[in-house]
Amino acid sequence: MRRIIFHAGFHKTGTTSLQQTLRANRQALKADMRLVLRPGMTALCEAARGFSRSREDIDLGLVKYEAALLAEQLDKETAGTILISSEDLGGHMPGRFLLRNYCAAPHLMRALTVAFTAACPGDELTFFFTTRAPAPWLSSCYAQHLKTTRMTMNEDEYVSRLRESADFETVLDQIKDEVGRHAVIDAALEEYTQSPLGPADAVLDLIGLTDRRRAALVAGPVANQQPSEPLKHELLALNRSDLDTAALRAAKRALLERAA
Repeated sequence: MRRIIFHAGFHKTGTTSLQQTLRANRQALKADMRLVLRPGMTALCEAARGFSRSREDIDLGLVKYEAALLAEQLDKETAGTILISSEDLGGHMPGRFLLRNYCAAPHLMRALTVAFTAACPGDELTFFFTTRAPAPWLSSCYAQHLKTTRMTMNEDEYVSRLRESADFETVLDQIKDEVGRHAVIDAALEEYTQSPLGPADAVLDLIGLTDRRRAALVAGPVANQQPSEPLKHELLALNRSDLDTAALRAAKRALLERAA
C-alpha cells in the first residue's frame, strides 16, 4: 500500500525551508519517497487559491478536477511514499483578498480526499501541517504582506484584525471532520528550530527515516527570513506612498536587494 502525504501548510511555518531541504536531497531520498512540489502541480495550487477567494462550488469542482489529474499522473508511481507539498493547497494566506482565516482549508482537504480516493482507492492518505505559535506567526505573515502586497496597516492593527487566523487548532479539527478516517498530523515549527535539517526533520520523522540515513543529508538554504524592524518601517512607508504598482514593486525590490 502506498502512502500519500499532503503537506498543505500552513504559510510561514517553515514550509519553504522544509521544501528546499527536501529538494536539495531529492536524489538521496529517492528510495524513501517521491517529492511533488508546486511546480509539479501549479494548476491545482492555483485552483485551491481561487476557491479560497470565491468559495464557489464551481471553483471547488475545479480543485477536484485538478487533483484527479494529479492523482492519475501519480497512479503508476512505484514509490512507497509520495509527499505532495505546497502551502497553496490550503488556499491564500489570511490577509490576502480580505481573507481573515483558513476556513477554505477543510473544504480543500476534502476535495483532495475525494479525488485521490476515487483515483487511487488503495492508497493511504495522510494530511500533514506545520504550525507556529500565534505571536511570531502573525508577525511573520505581516512582514510577508509588507513585502508582497500593498499592506498599509501597521503591525499592531494587522495583529488585532487577523488574530483569529492563528487558531490552527480549530482549523485542524475541522479538517479532521472533513477527511474522515484519514490521519491529520501537525508539527510545531518551534520543536524543530535546533534540528539539523530544520522543519524538514518533521517530515522525515513522519516517514520514519533513521538517524543513519539522515546523517548523509544536507540542510537547504534558510528561506524567507523576516526583515528587520527598520526595514519593515521602510516597506510600510513605500506601501503608503503614491507610487503606482510597477514603481512600488521596483522600489521594494531594490530595497530588499540592498538589505540582503
